[in-house]
Amino acid sequence: MATYATMNPQDRLIEACLVADARCGQPRALALLAARWQRRLLAHAVRLLGDGEAARDAVQAGWIDIVRGLPRLDDAHAFPAWAYRIVTRRCAGNIRSNQRSRALATALAAEPQLPPDDAPAGGHEGLHAAIRGLPPEQRAAIALHHFDQLSVAEVAVALAVPVGTVKTRLFHARRKLRAILEGDET
Repeated sequence: MATYATMNPQDRLIEACLVADARCGQPRALALLAARWQRRLLAHAVRLLGDGEAARDAVQAGWIDIVRGLPRLDDAHAFPAWAYRIVTRRCAGNIRSNQRSRALATALAAEPQLPPDDAPAGGHEGLHAAIRGLPPEQRAAIALHHFDQLSVAEVAVALAVPVGTVKTRLFHARRKLRAILEGDET
């Protein structure tokens, strides 16, 4: 299949007509457009992500964005760059998500080992058991903030999340811990 740059003018015109028809809600035009561009967008995503499965997910999500955004695309000839940009953004989001997951895993691995439930730890065994029962994101925030004495801003950097997210995680974690320790767990 020829690249868009090497297409003859007639093929580019056909492509622009497909885009225009798809913008008007013609399902057949959209199906043809997808058939023409799927391989190119997938190859682009694989180059960016290096993982075929993640690339397929990014392109699938990209097509959802493309279909939703087609009515706002003013120039049908701009479709190639526009579609590549959408898939590129989806790939970048995938990369960011993976980085956050790795940062969380690193933070959890660095979390101090808490004593087992049956080992007394200066009267704090119930607290440590309750902390182990928190969701990983809240457990990491609590551990970094209270055990490692990091500020909320430092926890945000360590977990690669906004400060507001850290505050929310701490708030919910404290509320859950209070409920567990007071016997009001729901």
